[in-house]
This record gives sequence, C-alpha cells and structure tokens, in this order.
Amino acid sequence: MKISIVIPCYKSSKSLSYVVCEIVNILQIRPAVDYEIILVNDGSPDDTYSAISNLSSENIKVKGISLAMNFGQAAAMIAGYHFTTGDYVVHVDDDGQSPVNNLWKLVDKIEEGFDIVFSQYPRKKNSLLQKIGTGINNWMTSYLINKPKDLYFGNFWICRKFVIDEVIKCKNPYPYIAGFFLKTTLNIKGVLMEQRERKYGKTNYTFKKMFSLWLNGFTAFSIKPLRIATGFGFICSLAGFFAMSYTVFLKIENPEIPAGYSSLIATILFIGGMLMFMLGMIGEYVGRIYLNI
Repeated sequence: MKISIVIPCYKSSKSLSYVVCEIVNILQIRPAVDYEIILVNDGSPDDTYSAISNLSSENIKVKGISLAMNFGQAAAMIAGYHFTTGDYVVHVDDDGQSPVNNLWKLVDKIEEGFDIVFSQYPRKKNSLLQKIGTGINNWMTSYLINKPKDLYFGNFWICRKFVIDEVIKCKNPYPYIAGFFLKTTLNIKGVLMEQRERKYGKTNYTFKKMFSLWLNGFTAFSIKPLRIATGFGFICSLAGFFAMSYTVFLKIENPEIPAGYSSLIATILFIGGMLMFMLGMIGEYVGRIYLNI
C-alpha cells in the first residue's frame, strides 16, 4: 500500500515544518506502508516555497510544487493530484488544524470498502464566518448535487486513486472538489473525530473567497437554478393569464369599467412571465450543453 498526501500551501512558512514532521511520525507507525507528501505552493507571498524546498531536500519522499500565482485552494489541490502515485490520496490542511493523528482511522475505514472517507467534527472550531460559509455550502451541495445531509466535507479526508483520476480529467477553470467527488461516487463515509485549534496564523478564507466558492458550487454541477427561473417565469405567466382573464370577465360583466391600469399590469405580468419562461427553456438547453462540456 502507498499513501499520497497532498497539502495546498499558502502563507504557511511557520506551520509547514510542524505539519510535515507530524505526518511523517504518524506514517512511521506502520513502516510497511509507503508514502509520499506533495506540497503545493499556491503563489504564497511569504517564505512558503523556501520551507517546501528545505523539507523536500531533507526527505526524498516530500515533493514540492510551486504555482506561478495564487489560483486558490481547489486549483492547488488538483495541481498536486497530477503527481500522486499512491493507492490512496489524503488531503491535509497546512495550518496544523487537521487531526492527522487520526490518519489510520481513515485508512482503516476506507479499507472496509468505501471510496471516500471524510473526518466529521461534532464540535467545529472555526471562525463565525467559516461556520456560516460551511453551513451555506453544505445546504447548497445537498440541494444542488444531492450530497447526503449527514455528510460534512471537512479539511481532512482520504479517497481511492480512481476518484482522483476522475477529478484531474476535468479542465474546468472554476473547480469545485465536492462536486467532482459526488459525480464520481456516492460510496462515502464519515468518521467522527475531534477538530484541533489552528496552531498558526488565521484563516485565509475571506468573505470574497467564500462567495467565490459558493458561486463555483452553484454553477458547476447543476442546472437547478435555471429550472427555478423557468418555474418562476411559468408561475408569473400563469398569474398574468388569470389576472387578464378576470379583467376581461369584469369588463364583459360591466362594460362601464374603464380599461386601463388592471389590464395593463396583467398584460405586463403575462408577457414578462412568458419571457422568463422561454429564457428558462433556452437556459435548460444551455445548461445541458455546459454539463456535457
């Protein structure tokens, strides 16, 4: 068995040595298991690349990759995936918060026959912004791409190599890792463990980055938003049709009623709703083309 551990790195020059040393110590508990650690410098402005270079020179099983600029965590993860050679691939954060002391729990669980195993935290030790962002992200993935509601995509997980092979086939410039996983397999399990406190620095996830993540997930793997627009347009056109019919009925019943505001609003509602409905139908075809691409 060989395990590939991919760590996207950004502003982690102080924590990286601690994280890698801990991982190596945990892996040495089972010396028969081979491993590689792939560190991806995501265009970090500090000395992260120097730290990666030092670690890779000290340990032949540590590989360093440096991106030309900051592309974001998901893109850095996919860049690292291209160089994995293990039977299993593990994701670990670079800030020391991932409970890597529980690595063998994930390995033992995936060997039971699962394709992906995530860490699950009953008590999350994140900032308020991260908790809100995680909640919105979980709701979105559950509704749009049918993620099981009791499954939490955390910062520490393991998957089989074939899952990674499917992920790197996609050339989408706006990657959404959870979507890739859920489109590849639903044979997923969670393992309960305690989340750690962050050892160094603070989170790099700003509201802007959170919003970008939501937008990627909202548009990357589902055409349900287009269907919502289609349904809303249909409802508006139906309401306009009934309002128009009622206005005509009142006019027939009482010819003295002046034609004007009511009929105008009903007409606008009907025409506007029909336009939204037709745009939604066009969007349905565009969405299917997008999903095929």
